[in-house]
Amino acid sequence: MAAMNRLLRASFSSYLRRMSTVAPEAGVRFPPGMAAPKMGPGQRRDPRERGVQWVFLGCPGVGKGTYASRLSHLLGVPHIATGDLVREELSSSGPLAQQLSAIVNQGHLVSDEIIIDLLSKRLQNGVAKGETGFILDGFPRTIRQAEILEGVTDIELVINLKLREDVLLEKCLGRRICSQCGGNFNVASIDIKGENGRPGIYMAPLLPPPNCASKLITRSDDTEEVVKERLRIYNEMSQPVEEFYRSRGKLLEFELPGGIPESWPKLLQALNLEDHDDKQSAAA
Repeated sequence: MAAMNRLLRASFSSYLRRMSTVAPEAGVRFPPGMAAPKMGPGQRRDPRERGVQWVFLGCPGVGKGTYASRLSHLLGVPHIATGDLVREELSSSGPLAQQLSAIVNQGHLVSDEIIIDLLSKRLQNGVAKGETGFILDGFPRTIRQAEILEGVTDIELVINLKLREDVLLEKCLGRRICSQCGGNFNVASIDIKGENGRPGIYMAPLLPPPNCASKLITRSDDTEEVVKERLRIYNEMSQPVEEFYRSRGKLLEFELPGGIPESWPKLLQALNLEDHDDKQSAAA
């Protein structure tokens, strides 16, 4: 474990050295009341002078990958999802594939050691390609991981996506993947009426194009039993991590009001990024 920690620190240190020389990223601002993080000796203090260092938290199926990916394109930094790293390893013939298969199929969380090893390799590859900044998705999941991350870099913002558990279950059971192109879709049509003071929520299905419709498959871990177990484990472990960042003034709680059309503009508003999105859309 000590060797893996050193490798992770080396990877992040390479990121920080690169980010101290990149040009200003106009339009990247912090939510109201959230100050720029303190930088170490010799590092620039203005977060716009380097790629952002953000983390997405949230239950399995909440949409971390969707929103992190959109922000990644908007801000020009890589979206690094530990879930994708695990699935890439599962599809390989590497030595970890069989071990990971058993863990994932039972709905258990992958160990810190494995996640840190996969993340370290990904970061090193990114440094070699000249990437700056990052949006992490799925890491950290434990206090131990958060402490390791805190020890090697200063995460500026942690976006905690929240969604009702009954909606999460429907979303997870509706997920589909195209076996040919790898595209992600969702066949669930969620329309829950508001009652007892709770707002209603609507999420339209994300249907595949005709050429993918006959090639959809369900992830092996997207069964009701496994999804419920994953949600139980996540909720049990997430509270300390959320409090870790909340106590440092870095946690932004965001309750998803619905699907992407309803949630994306409101998320940008919470991040003070509406103008940045408008400028990018106009340039495109």
